[in-house]
Amino acid sequence: MAVTESDHAPEKVRDWLLKGLTDRSQQHQGPHAQPQEEKPHSWWKVMCLTGVDYFSTLGYQPGIAALAAGVLSPIATLVLVLVTVFGALPVYRRVAAESPNGEGSIAMLVKLLSFWKGKLFVLVLLGFAATDFIITITLSAADATAHIDENPFLPSSFSGHEVLITLLLIALLGAVFLKGFTEAIGIAVGLVGVYLFLNVIVVGDGLWRVLTHPTFVGDWTDALTAQHGNPVMMVGIALLVFPKLALGLSGFETGVAVMPHIKGNLPARIHGAKQLLTVSAGIMSVFLISSSVVTTVLIPQDEFKAGGEANGRALAYLAHQNLGSVFGTIYDVSTIAILWFAGASAMAGLLNLVPRYLPKFGMAPSWARAVRPMVLVFTGTAFLITIVFKASVDAQGGAYATGVLVLITSAATAVTLSAWRRQQRGRTIAFGIIALIFVYTTIANVVERPDGVKIAACFIAAILVVSFLSRLYRAFELRVTTIDADEVAQGFLRECGRRQIRLVANEPDSRDSREYSDKIAQILADNDMADDRDVIFVEVTISDASDFETDLHVRGEVLHHRYRVLSLESSSVPSAIAALLLWIRDTTGKRPHIYFEWTEGNPVANFARYLIFGQGEVAPVTREMIRQAEPQRSRRPHVHVG
Repeated sequence: MAVTESDHAPEKVRDWLLKGLTDRSQQHQGPHAQPQEEKPHSWWKVMCLTGVDYFSTLGYQPGIAALAAGVLSPIATLVLVLVTVFGALPVYRRVAAESPNGEGSIAMLVKLLSFWKGKLFVLVLLGFAATDFIITITLSAADATAHIDENPFLPSSFSGHEVLITLLLIALLGAVFLKGFTEAIGIAVGLVGVYLFLNVIVVGDGLWRVLTHPTFVGDWTDALTAQHGNPVMMVGIALLVFPKLALGLSGFETGVAVMPHIKGNLPARIHGAKQLLTVSAGIMSVFLISSSVVTTVLIPQDEFKAGGEANGRALAYLAHQNLGSVFGTIYDVSTIAILWFAGASAMAGLLNLVPRYLPKFGMAPSWARAVRPMVLVFTGTAFLITIVFKASVDAQGGAYATGVLVLITSAATAVTLSAWRRQQRGRTIAFGIIALIFVYTTIANVVERPDGVKIAACFIAAILVVSFLSRLYRAFELRVTTIDADEVAQGFLRECGRRQIRLVANEPDSRDSREYSDKIAQILADNDMADDRDVIFVEVTISDASDFETDLHVRGEVLHHRYRVLSLESSSVPSAIAALLLWIRDTTGKRPHIYFEWTEGNPVANFARYLIFGQGEVAPVTREMIRQAEPQRSRRPHVHVG
């Protein structure tokens, strides 16, 4: 029967989807990970790369601030700026110094928190990070739609189709990544440069109108006094509504992620990253305050509400109103472009974030290393979020702020713990206070607008379920990445390799002479061996059973003047032994023998001990790992159990 081309279609689709499956997570390239051969750039150019995410929030931040704080928006925005300059900026300058390779605050917590509690905490943070990035995609696309919908040159038929237009923008973004995406800093520099220049014109014109028309300021101050009374009351209310403005804090995590792109050696890269963070925070602070003033004073409050022309596009409203439709359209195009690239940055961030942690923890299926299936998953999730929130910028603001605030809170916590472990009392107190401020801000945002934590809870639940099932599915997979041995260990193998290499698995206890002599006597009796001339003991110490991929360093030592011992540290006893046996076979050309004793106790309980603590049912798990790693039975090391 002839095989038609259509019969190969499913295989072609599968090969296309899983292209790059064997690549490591760090090999996927996007805005946050460039090829190693690509030359690094000056810090100010890299600042534009993170700026497409950070600066693009000007497209919707002033409108959200006015909607949340009303006439108090400039005062509440001033609180936001103070928290940015004296809170988030010092924290992330410290993060840049402690994770100079772009791992960010989550990697700091991985180092600070060990065992399963650390892994579970990181998984929870990944849920919030996914919320941040997904909502960045959907919120940016929704705000781009708002700019499209309100442009006077477009036909009125576009009105009422916001959800459809947003879905098309997200689909187009997904299509870009399905085809393949290569980041270019030059594009980011151009987008940020044009966008900031146009904002200088819009905001500058607005400030000039405010200064030359005192009645605008008078009307605003009258409204302040009438609604909120004395200045103390105004400040108090501004502090309470500040968490709603937390969108203006986005971009710091991205600023750390792009550090590897900064040229220079490690100290120069850290210095450049600190300059990047400081200058970008300074630019954004000036724009946040000035844009808040001009939009609050010049735009009627009703226009910020749902259905109003300034809703989600306050500066674009002023551009059209004060500078004409032609300039306003140019501003719209620039805003849509930078919002679009912010969504691309978020997608690439997701594609780099998930493979960086989950496969390393053994908590992701193998296809999670492939880009295209993950693009489909993230695009489908963005579709669902857009439909649920009806492409509303206001409705998604709380969810976005929750993701941003949790990441910043985790960064402040990580920096505080790092300072505490280094016994830096002053920094510990200072960063602890900052962490408490962000904890309050996060809690207040969650209480006021719980949508973000609900979405994050869905992501967290999905990540935990997938992680558990993946860890179970990959239970018999070799976890060792590299193996090296010292001269003593290699001498043992050369000596025994002349005849036969026999390894005895031993769980170290007191390590006295009797322990080893009894073990040899038991092995000789159980396996009908004639002598112990070629016996080498193998002892594996569990380092952190929650780790998945580890390196093996084999150390040889002679105990009590006669017992040869190979000592290893690993997250899993069976994986370490299986990898060692295969390495010995490949380096010596001989198939080694390994001798075990059966583990006492319930097999199910022992297997659970293996999953959680890395030891338990060692013999059968070791044999199964060897079987899966070596398909040819004639090449497998010998496994004996007595």
